[in-house]
Amino acid sequence: MVSRLSKLDLGDRSLVFGRIDEAGTGERFYIGRLGIWDANHDTVVVDWRAPVAEPFYRATGRAPMGLERRRHFSARGSVLLGIEDEVFGDLVYDLRDQATSERVTGEGALIAAIEAARTGRLGDIIGTIQSEQDEIIRAPMPGVLLVQGGPGTGKTVVALHRAAYLLYTHRFPLEGQGVLVIGPNRLFLAYIEQVLPSLGEAGVEVAVLADLLSPRVRVNGFDDEEVAFVKGDLRMTKVLARAVQDRRRRLREDFNIGFGLQRLRLSVDGSSRIVDAARRRFGGGNSGRKFVEDRVFEALATSARKGADPAQVRERLRHETSIRKLLDWIWPVLSPAHLLHDLFGSAALLRSAAKDSFGDEIMSLHRPRSAHADNTTWTFSDVALLDEARALLGKRPGKHDTDVVRTYGHICVDEAQDLSPMELRMIRRRSLNGSMTVVGDIAQGTSAWAAQGWGQVLNLLRSKHPVRRRELTISYRLPGPAMKLANRVLPHAAPGLRPPRPVREDGDSPRLVQVSDIAGPELIDCVRAELDAVGHGNVAVIIAGSDEARLCASFLCHRLDFGVANRHGLDRQVSVVPVKLVKGLEVDSAIVVEPGRILGEEREGVRSLYVALTRATKRITVVHCDPLPELLE
Repeated sequence: MVSRLSKLDLGDRSLVFGRIDEAGTGERFYIGRLGIWDANHDTVVVDWRAPVAEPFYRATGRAPMGLERRRHFSARGSVLLGIEDEVFGDLVYDLRDQATSERVTGEGALIAAIEAARTGRLGDIIGTIQSEQDEIIRAPMPGVLLVQGGPGTGKTVVALHRAAYLLYTHRFPLEGQGVLVIGPNRLFLAYIEQVLPSLGEAGVEVAVLADLLSPRVRVNGFDDEEVAFVKGDLRMTKVLARAVQDRRRRLREDFNIGFGLQRLRLSVDGSSRIVDAARRRFGGGNSGRKFVEDRVFEALATSARKGADPAQVRERLRHETSIRKLLDWIWPVLSPAHLLHDLFGSAALLRSAAKDSFGDEIMSLHRPRSAHADNTTWTFSDVALLDEARALLGKRPGKHDTDVVRTYGHICVDEAQDLSPMELRMIRRRSLNGSMTVVGDIAQGTSAWAAQGWGQVLNLLRSKHPVRRRELTISYRLPGPAMKLANRVLPHAAPGLRPPRPVREDGDSPRLVQVSDIAGPELIDCVRAELDAVGHGNVAVIIAGSDEARLCASFLCHRLDFGVANRHGLDRQVSVVPVKLVKGLEVDSAIVVEPGRILGEEREGVRSLYVALTRATKRITVVHCDPLPELLE
């Protein structure tokens, strides 16, 4: 039992959070984070993922699933704070006092969890999973499961709990094949890093796309949205394929080299025949290099006056500098970084590779070459291009361990609505069998390639199994008044999309505060007022990117203790967060600064504002100096 518990990163969470009593049999089961047995191998605690625990999450008044009673424990560590019982057989009512089979279960424990102060890290929902969430978590594994969920519906934690559930239920083969969770940025990874350890699962890999490249490839920074749009375009597959072919080329003039008392020769036409034969057999991959080498030495041996042994020619000439240059001209062994470094550094290579796929916009990728490709720092928009290049080039001779691509038995993709077609190809390439859980919200798409509908995403993640779609309809995070404010923006962000229903209809009303200067003392007063209101909770000041330096300087000047969003998460009680990075996070109080500037600066300004307005679990304040946008009035 001690060794089992050591696998859990519990913090102040409790091991056991519920109990179910079966009708008629008198049996009762305690539900917890993992299964525990006593010395006689009798069950003490049932793992929440076990089939016997399913009624704890699914039973309703209309379908009690054989239960007589369901009990929720509210606890902090080993201290029991409260007990909530639901007795089946009587009519059960939801929060609006309407009989329904889609009611919220464990209301007291759920509300307590929602209203607890945020820590800057996402917590699990293991004790308060609701029926519609549980259906997604326990859905069959094969194929693509698409989950559309509005803000506060718990789509991220549902995806993480699903990863833990699938690894438990399909331990073989998933333990060997691997489970991968892909997040949008490193801030997001820091935010969710405690969830899976708290569920006792250390076998799930959590990564951003850049982490899936070779560790020797350095990735940092973002392109302008226009450049990112070009790099994410599916037409880049043709550009890169042509770029590889352009590097497999015939000689410009005949090649001659001394061999004893004679000279050996490879003609231009001879080199062209070798390249054409290698292309037919190997495409443009690095694996064609050995074939080319063999044919080059055979052609040189044949050119001797009385013929020569190709093996002897190879042995005597293979270390000659001119031979190495010849082979590197005809069929160079390329890494993805070398291919892109040379391509982006040459206007001529870019134009040749683009041909009629792109117009002048392809030249936005042109940049000066660094001293060496291996020293290049790539942007996050380059990641999918590097992976596409790797797929085209294949493994380099002697570099199998470096160039091999890890595949996974199941992949969970969060914020999928923001992925470009090239990034979706990269993800599909990592899937061993097409088994994926894809979660996101069309209304929160803010990238250069923000999807207008799920069809374009699913087309690029196609699987041999039919796609299953689910929607999360209840918002647990946002109180009703905050949701009403955000719903003014939703029709403009995603026309026709149904807003989620808030669990909590009451709550603090949003504050709209006009100030004379957003970098002045009035904003400082707002922040301090929010700190007083949330106690030990946290406050996020959400801003347009252009305001970050100015506001941080103001906070320093006024001696306000604050932090900035970074790869380690929101580690201070007050954090300044550019709107580009705030998606997926939750805080107790959000102060959205200058919404008009967010609308004007962001490519998907309306959606970015919708994201900003839906981060808070308790309080939302909008601070502006410029006129308030009409859609908020």
